[in-house]
Amino acid sequence: MTSASNARDLRAELDSLTTEAFRPELAEIDQLPTLDIARLMNGEDTSVPAAVASRLPQIAAAIDAIADRMALGGRLVYAGAGTAGRLGVLDASECPPTFNTDPTQVVGLIAGGPAAMVTSVEGAEDSKELARADLDALALTATDTVVGISASGRTPYAIGAVEHARARGALTIGLSCNPDSALAAAAEHGVEIVVGPELLTGSTRLKAGTAQKLVLNMLSTITMIRLGKTYGNLMVDVRASNDKLRARSRRIVALATGADDADIERALTEAGGEVKTAILILLGDVDGPTAARLLEETGGHLRTALAAAT
Repeated sequence: MTSASNARDLRAELDSLTTEAFRPELAEIDQLPTLDIARLMNGEDTSVPAAVASRLPQIAAAIDAIADRMALGGRLVYAGAGTAGRLGVLDASECPPTFNTDPTQVVGLIAGGPAAMVTSVEGAEDSKELARADLDALALTATDTVVGISASGRTPYAIGAVEHARARGALTIGLSCNPDSALAAAAEHGVEIVVGPELLTGSTRLKAGTAQKLVLNMLSTITMIRLGKTYGNLMVDVRASNDKLRARSRRIVALATGADDADIERALTEAGGEVKTAILILLGDVDGPTAARLLEETGGHLRTALAAAT
């Protein structure tokens, strides 16, 4: 097949995608006052949460499946190209400071590697082989989960990642913003957030990107809740790696226990700075080694450890 015919086929494919549709009513947007353009963009963005809401059952089913695998020691791996890949890397990079996860527990893969975070890597998104190589470098197992992310739902890198992961027995999720996408079809769990055409034709970093960010927030955050990384709505596994987070750690212990500053400092010192352990020391009236043992025995679930302590 010639490059010209390839180009024609790709153009026809793009013409069929909702995310690529042209909106003639916005053809003169560049002639509008700035405030009017801002109002248009803001109005567009208000439609995204409703599109996500319509897919909550599928999202919840995917989260439960992820949590089951991660409870067995599996990893959560995001794979995408361009904006979608960057969003996956962003979500993965936020998990260690927020939930004290090991950096290898939630991983973001972007087509073209780390350099693609800031510059375009020519042809990387078109390679299923590259996705397979990136996953093979992780020594993928059946307890892992791979989430392919692609606004169009046709990106070869994302589809290749899902296909390869599924062949390895891993859980697979396909997150796209077009209906009946190849990515969703390739995955066990297809999540299609259909946000419609963009304000700027084909600029899927806009509504599609926002939708993907909202879903990724849910996948990681609710999975971590299911894994016992929170106590109520408190981030009790937060890693105190700077002054702000150390202050937040003390505040979290205070909110969870109602203890005074002196007792909080004592408990955090005895717990080696671990917020969850300090809370168990105070609420369970146990010493540091006992609190650490109870948390280990209960898989880090603070409520279960508290029940065992009392």
